[in-house]
Amino acid sequence: MRIPKTAHTSRPWRIHEIAADFRVEDVWALATPGGPDDLARLVRQFTSGMGAHVSSPVPRMLFAVRWKIGELLGWDKSDAEIGAQVRTLRNRLPTDLREGPRGPEFSAVPFTSLYLTHDEWAAEMANRTVHAVLHIGWVADGSGAGGHHGQMAVLVKPNGVLGAAYMTAIKPFRYLWVYPALLRGIGRQWQAGAGEGSTGKGSAC
Repeated sequence: MRIPKTAHTSRPWRIHEIAADFRVEDVWALATPGGPDDLARLVRQFTSGMGAHVSSPVPRMLFAVRWKIGELLGWDKSDAEIGAQVRTLRNRLPTDLREGPRGPEFSAVPFTSLYLTHDEWAAEMANRTVHAVLHIGWVADGSGAGGHHGQMAVLVKPNGVLGAAYMTAIKPFRYLWVYPALLRGIGRQWQAGAGEGSTGKGSAC
């Protein structure tokens, strides 16, 4: 479920101080009901199975087309990645986050974990079009029974005119096909792994 951007900006996330020059592109509530200590399980799911979340053919085709165009136009060359042309946001982390757990690394997509706390996790990626942050917050569901769920935000800093045009061009595809398939896959995998390190408290958002 897509939710207002204020659902992200109004919370005291640490990412605000780190990525203040990024804009909040999208915010989504995730169908991942759990207890107050289940964020680590959701992070493991994201990093180990991000590609598997999108199983329907149209989003897979769109991803394949995107990677092929990127290959042809050089959008994803290594000299545009984090640490090359783009400085990692880890350089901005305060001491407690820099010395704390980073979180697991992705197995299939070009994101790099930045930091992990009890209720917040962030990862970054960059290419010639955009520097992006994937942020997962773990929020109470408001039931008063200790239930929580994930909340996903995407923050972006487009790279000049090319990046701005790219983000505008892909917006309809993201909303019509990519995000719906991604979120359904996340919910299915979460339910399939119910009981794996979960407290089992709470209800779906």
